[in-house]
Amino acid sequence: MADAGQQMRAAESAARVPDVVIITGMSGSGRTQALHVFEDMGYFCIDNLPPRLLLQLAELVGINSGVGRHLAVTCDLRSQGLFDEFSDSVKQLREHELTVSVVFLDTTDDILMRRYDENRRRHPLAAPGEALTSAISRERTQLETVRDAADLVIDTSRLKTKELRARLRRAFSELTDQQLMEVSVFSFGFKHGMPVEADLMIDVRFLPNPFYDPQMRTLTGNDRLVADFVLSNPTTEKFLDAWWRLLDVAMPGYVAEGKSHLSIAVGCTGGQHRSVAIAAATASYLEKSGYHVTLSHRDLALANVRTS
Repeated sequence: MADAGQQMRAAESAARVPDVVIITGMSGSGRTQALHVFEDMGYFCIDNLPPRLLLQLAELVGINSGVGRHLAVTCDLRSQGLFDEFSDSVKQLREHELTVSVVFLDTTDDILMRRYDENRRRHPLAAPGEALTSAISRERTQLETVRDAADLVIDTSRLKTKELRARLRRAFSELTDQQLMEVSVFSFGFKHGMPVEADLMIDVRFLPNPFYDPQMRTLTGNDRLVADFVLSNPTTEKFLDAWWRLLDVAMPGYVAEGKSHLSIAVGCTGGQHRSVAIAAATASYLEKSGYHVTLSHRDLALANVRTS
């Protein structure tokens, strides 16, 4: 029943996600950050695209070919001429049976002034000697029509980057937040060096070691004999119960934080037996919980493994 519900929600999400998302808005309101979010969601992304090229690009990358790919672009629409061109381009996309959504990012004048002051950047519309307040006011006037025509307006004045990411993901992703986070689980051996890239690391050298059994010494944690030895041990069972509970708390926290990639390292002495079995069990547990997981074994090629 739960799987059927997830499939139904995924189908509903896929139906509402547009083929093309156009991001525009006030300079300094976060258009580039927004485009990065769409890139993380798997959209084909182009920054600052002239509106007249929208249909050509959509056809070029196969947006209209039924492959399920989506396009996200930022467009600078501060001149009336470009807005007229933009309106015609959106109409053209829809005539070709492509769904389009326009996202307008807005920010209050005082916040924009503070951002430009902190970044020490010149406003793109500012004429030589023109005050920043005047340039912002002029841009806001030029974009009034664009804002009124937008499908979604987001005020980024008080939004943190992770909050903007969450808003956009909820509106434009076919996947859940946890499915969007790439989880890498890998085993390693401490004697070959600590992994510097790990976000979360667990040391399983306290578990009984199959290395001391001659029958398993040249096997790995991928072999059933070793995996059963490691996973069926009472100490391992207690550990895994605690490990699952920790992951059940930590993983949603990482998702809520907006993390796009999480690396989990599982280490034993040589990276051959215990860490391999525990890493595989960890990957399986997270996959069943709905995460997108890749599994690898960093030091397995260095192990004394039976080849026959």
